[in-house]
Amino acid sequence: MTFLIHPDDDCGSDAPIGGKAAALARLGAAGLPVPPWRVVLPGAGPLPPAAAAELAQAVRELSPDGAPLAVRSSARDEDGADHSFAGLFESFLSVPPEQVAAMVEAVRRSGAGERVRAYRRERGLDGPAPVPAVLVQRMVAAEAAGVAFSADPVSGRRGHVVVSAVLGLGTALVGGEADADTFTVDRRGAIVARTIVPKPVAHRPAAGLGGGVRPEAVPAGTAAQPALTDAQVGEVAALARAAERLCGRPQDIEWALAEGRIWLLQSRPITSLAGRPDPDGVLTLWDNANIAESYNGVTTPLTFSFARGVYESVYREFARLMGVPERRIEENRDLFPRMLGLIEGRIYYNLISWYRLLALLPGFAFNRGFMEQMMGVKEGMPEEVLAKLTPPGRWARWRDGGALAWSCLGLLRNHLTLPGQIRRFYARLNTALRPPEPALELMRPDELAGHYRALEGQLLLRWDAPLVNDFFAMIFYGVLRKLTAGWCGDPDGTLQNDLLCAEGGMISAEPAKRVRELAALAARDPETVRRLNEAPAREIERWLATAPEFRARYEAYLEKFGDRCLEELKLESRTLHDEPLTLLRSVGQYARRFGAAGLAATGEAEAGLRSAAEARVQAALRGRPLRRALFAWVLRHARARVRDRENLRFERTRLFGRARRLMLEFGRRLHAAGRLAEPRDVFFLTVEEVLGFVEGTTATTDLGGLAALRQREFAAFRARSPADRFATRGAVHLGNAFRADAPGVAPEGDVLRGTGCCPGVVRGRVRVIADPRQATIETGEILVALRTDPGWIMLFPSAAGLLVEHGSLLSHSAIVARELGLPAIVAVKGVTAWLRTGDWVEMDGASGVIRRLPAGVANDATQGARRA
Repeated sequence: MTFLIHPDDDCGSDAPIGGKAAALARLGAAGLPVPPWRVVLPGAGPLPPAAAAELAQAVRELSPDGAPLAVRSSARDEDGADHSFAGLFESFLSVPPEQVAAMVEAVRRSGAGERVRAYRRERGLDGPAPVPAVLVQRMVAAEAAGVAFSADPVSGRRGHVVVSAVLGLGTALVGGEADADTFTVDRRGAIVARTIVPKPVAHRPAAGLGGGVRPEAVPAGTAAQPALTDAQVGEVAALARAAERLCGRPQDIEWALAEGRIWLLQSRPITSLAGRPDPDGVLTLWDNANIAESYNGVTTPLTFSFARGVYESVYREFARLMGVPERRIEENRDLFPRMLGLIEGRIYYNLISWYRLLALLPGFAFNRGFMEQMMGVKEGMPEEVLAKLTPPGRWARWRDGGALAWSCLGLLRNHLTLPGQIRRFYARLNTALRPPEPALELMRPDELAGHYRALEGQLLLRWDAPLVNDFFAMIFYGVLRKLTAGWCGDPDGTLQNDLLCAEGGMISAEPAKRVRELAALAARDPETVRRLNEAPAREIERWLATAPEFRARYEAYLEKFGDRCLEELKLESRTLHDEPLTLLRSVGQYARRFGAAGLAATGEAEAGLRSAAEARVQAALRGRPLRRALFAWVLRHARARVRDRENLRFERTRLFGRARRLMLEFGRRLHAAGRLAEPRDVFFLTVEEVLGFVEGTTATTDLGGLAALRQREFAAFRARSPADRFATRGAVHLGNAFRADAPGVAPEGDVLRGTGCCPGVVRGRVRVIADPRQATIETGEILVALRTDPGWIMLFPSAAGLLVEHGSLLSHSAIVARELGLPAIVAVKGVTAWLRTGDWVEMDGASGVIRRLPAGVANDATQGARRA
């Protein structure tokens, strides 16, 4: 039986020699300069006689000349990637050969010391502390010694090696008793920073790292002579990098210089780098302020992969439509698949990709600020990014101006031909979305894949008309806002909002109007109102068979708007086809709140707002015929483009609805074939994986195992709360925390301001709602939400007012609120933290001002009281 391990023995992963010795064995075997050593294997109690004899022989081999030795611990968990145990076990330097056996016993006993037990408890390490192995190593008669980090442990820069060096004794450096010269070396081997500390003027002493020989007496005086030459610093840095390469992770090494040679004395992982990004990594900015209206909260892999593919195709086409040369599109082809990212299960805009897209557009050098505003970028482009995107020199600026002029001609052509483009798009879309033959539920998996590919070619890769219309909607909307403010004295945008309401032909307002019509039918009979509000689904289904007029309108609603639901762009969302009770409850609440007479009056409110706004414009522009003509032209196009924008977005809902049904059919086929545990598990696969399984291009056929793995991961994501906006460096999922640099703070005071969308002053109790699925609103309450999407419209009928933390005047909720005459304010920063359910407020939908009412005033207030 052997009690010691020799460097030439098998020191594989199963050898019980501990972390420190294992690292030296690996590095020495690879040819790095490691001083001779032996390891005493761990064991309980005193060394048996055979072990003592074997140790004595090893000491004679390591120190035939009687030179001192180092006796150090090498425990199983010591110097690991997660736990260092630094300084907790006993270690002895400059040990005379005759004292080695006693020091080995002392090191073994230290494994049961209180310091080690406390460290293990703090870090949740189970079980008793194991007896450590003991490393016995020949000391190096060092001229200089120190430590080196193959990555900067302070800044986190993986490309920098930090070398610390002292003359003579290394214990003073390791123990923090002496200052050291410090050098920073980059990846090219250049010293990019150095700090040289004053030292006593003396000959360099002969000493090992930590010991053996005392320094000679030194005369008075100091000098700033470095402990190492630049060449020696480079050797130490190269040694640290070699240790990192062989160990597979950044290393903290101890080294010594003797007779012109650098020795490696110890190597262990740098544990402080865990969870820290490399600040030299590529900057990426993530923001969900706009996209969260469509993809709020955790989103499944299937939806993300589908949306990512859509964005890639759509914005490549957008670049072409804006006149970007095909050569430049191809040179920047990597940006289009990276318009979106998935962080902890949530979809974000990759703003760097959006900035790069902006930089491709003609005229970027002239009107970057306007483009950022049009694209919805709320914060300016960082200088670090801008410097990489803006070509230097005056010639580049003039060349960009020429491209802008050419692009303007293209925009004019697109503007003139836009109505025709929209008609052709509708024709193509209606052809692509007509009922398939055979029906989806009868198709084979390969036929489903073929149908998806056909949709991809007909629509996903040809989304031209909506893109052009969106661009002109933003332009005309922005110009109209400037004209109403400058020519009509409307700085708050109230006049602009009123001018755009009651346009007619806007499909986003049609669901609300149809709900109102259904509610008017129901309001004729109190029992029907009660049934729609309180009865279970089966009772309502039986009643529908006896109410043909109501049933016809109800089924027509589902036929046209059945895919319009909460989070409608998420493929995993359950639609009104799946859960129609949501619609019926909304109709019942609307009927109960207004009654037949109130419903009739509500439908006329928005028309009055528009007429009053038009009269105000006429008064402001009286006697200015040119201004009046220009204003009328801008207003006409703003109305048309905003209307078409909402209508075309509904067509996007139809496309996503077809994709949802397609993927559910895939899920049913895969479940029937035993490949998925449940049909809806398909949402935890990607589009590429589903189609690849059918088409023979998938990397794995264990779709059930893959879906189960992702379900567990995404369940954990639901408990996390990444920030709305944050930055990452380097590899996105390595070391980045996904938290904002400056955490949001709840607003203070009793007054808050947002963007008024629909006029009307309302005083009432608020109800803050995070998830509308199971939410109810008492009649007259003011709805408060972080953000909304088209599915929230089912809650609007019972609300006396609407306050939304995110959004804009072109948000779906703002447009629908205007059409319903519902007082609304959006972009109220911090409102969901500022208010709690039960608080009373007075909101002014024209000015965007919200006042929180004191308890006494609130108690005297009338719930839902409203005045124009």
